[in-house]
Amino acid sequence: MNKLNHIALILDGNKRWAKKNNQSSLNGYTKGFENITKVVTYTLTKKISNLTIFALSSENFNRSSINVIYEIIYDNFSKTFNDLVKEKGVKIKIFGNRKKLPQKILKIFKNIEESSINNKNLNLNIAFNYGFKDEIRNILTNIIKKGSNINLDNQKNIDNLFFLGPLPDPDILIRTGGYKRLSNFIMYNLTYTELFFTETLWPEFSEKEFNFIINQYLNIDRKYGL
Repeated sequence: MNKLNHIALILDGNKRWAKKNNQSSLNGYTKGFENITKVVTYTLTKKISNLTIFALSSENFNRSSINVIYEIIYDNFSKTFNDLVKEKGVKIKIFGNRKKLPQKILKIFKNIEESSINNKNLNLNIAFNYGFKDEIRNILTNIIKKGSNINLDNQKNIDNLFFLGPLPDPDILIRTGGYKRLSNFIMYNLTYTELFFTETLWPEFSEKEFNFIINQYLNIDRKYGL
């Protein structure tokens, strides 16, 4: 049986779910947002320490649907995640490029991060306006600007350059929605992660399927190298 400390999720299929069910994009993203809460709650019951979700890529940031996502955050984010923070002891970290985000969004993110900083039941990492290539570019820019001396023989020093820092790498990555690609997501941290792809659209992704994938992972004969 493999240990399971960290699960990563690419949440894909909200708009396709909406189209399939003759719903608006707003309803599709809202349904997907609600499913985040269910998956976080289920992760807590499994005593898993870390959950990292890909909510919005930097490539999707300029799409017209970004305003729909902002609307959902304005209306639902604080209450939904405050419940997880206060009632379930979830610590929340939101990572990605914040330069072009509205001030109202930045304030919401800051408040939830600060209010959860001492929680220990689950580290919930949310990638928002994130891209791995942007992360690498930011790391190199910071090194050049600060003239930092990094000990390349110290793995912890290198890990701490990245958004997820000292957290263990994800043991499994689950991508919903049918596409079989990583889409520029935390690729430094996925070097030996077991990959699972499902045709299920994110709003329909259930605890039953989540548990099925976890059980598959637990019985994999994991190997490192070729």
